[in-house]
Amino acid sequence: MPSFDALLPFFVASAIFACVPGPGMFYAAAQTVAQGSRAGWLSAFGFHLGGYVHILAAAFGLAIVLKTVPVLYVAVKLAGAAYLIWLGIRYMRGFKSRPVTPDARASTGRKAFRDSVLVEVLNPKTALFYLAFLPQFTDGSASLPVWAQIVVLGAIVNTVFSMTDAVCIVLSDTVTRNMTASRRVERLAQCLGGGVMIAFGVNLAVSRQ
Repeated sequence: MPSFDALLPFFVASAIFACVPGPGMFYAAAQTVAQGSRAGWLSAFGFHLGGYVHILAAAFGLAIVLKTVPVLYVAVKLAGAAYLIWLGIRYMRGFKSRPVTPDARASTGRKAFRDSVLVEVLNPKTALFYLAFLPQFTDGSASLPVWAQIVVLGAIVNTVFSMTDAVCIVLSDTVTRNMTASRRVERLAQCLGGGVMIAFGVNLAVSRQ
């Protein structure tokens, strides 16, 4: 691995990127507001695991395919955008009170986890971010292969991103709990969460990169 002096800019840049509101942060917050803290935490965990798909893609060159084949990139991007918009509409139209039984909570948690993994995997921007960012901090003369360095560095970045997602979940859950526990407020929270997902989907669809 590169020396600590060489990696210092990496840690600084990772911290800065982590503090910039991103899809994982907004999505986890939306799930927390709409479905409760359990769904928020499982969403963040799903985003974290989905991030490793992009890290491995960057390590083994799979992300280059997305970069060099515009049609494939657009197809993946639109699929991810459509899925997000569909989730947002489902949340806004299919309102249900927060689950109160253990089975209902488990079902909601599983859906939140599954959806977050798919949302992250279907976001080609994440793949290109890791492909562009991580190789800058690798050392070809190091004993560890470059692909392995990318995996290690990617895991660090992914963990830092998840830490900021966790802070966002805690804040969102605190605000939600302090709101009046009424059906109208829950309905508003559900619509807010769905609206965030739709907005993120539209932004992904119309973005040029």
